[in-house]
Amino acid sequence: MHVHLVFVTKFRHKVFDDRHLTRLQQIMRDVCADFEAELIEFNGENNHVHLLVNYPPKMAVARLVNSLKGVSSRRLRQEFPDLAHHYYQANKLWSGSYFAGSVGGPPLSAVKQYIEQQNPPG
Repeated sequence: MHVHLVFVTKFRHKVFDDRHLTRLQQIMRDVCADFEAELIEFNGENNHVHLLVNYPPKMAVARLVNSLKGVSSRRLRQEFPDLAHHYYQANKLWSGSYFAGSVGGPPLSAVKQYIEQQNPPG
């Protein structure tokens, strides 16, 4: 099964630059692997990220999302101390909400292309 995920930063603050996004992609890939899922596509801007994930049907998407957001927030805080001022209320980097859309209507290539065409941080 495929899911398109979008995570936004708390208060949509502009947090990420290229080095953060590069590291986030690897962190997300590693977390997906731990869940027997695969990160197919990743892209983001300074205040949000898009992921296209292939995951096993036995997995609850909410469980995967909680891990992706929790692990990425913790690791970024450890590896990039300069981001500390972007963490709010109990050290939260991400907004509590997220978008999760099952992918099956449009071809996967269309969703991949949409994610690839998101504006890179400037």
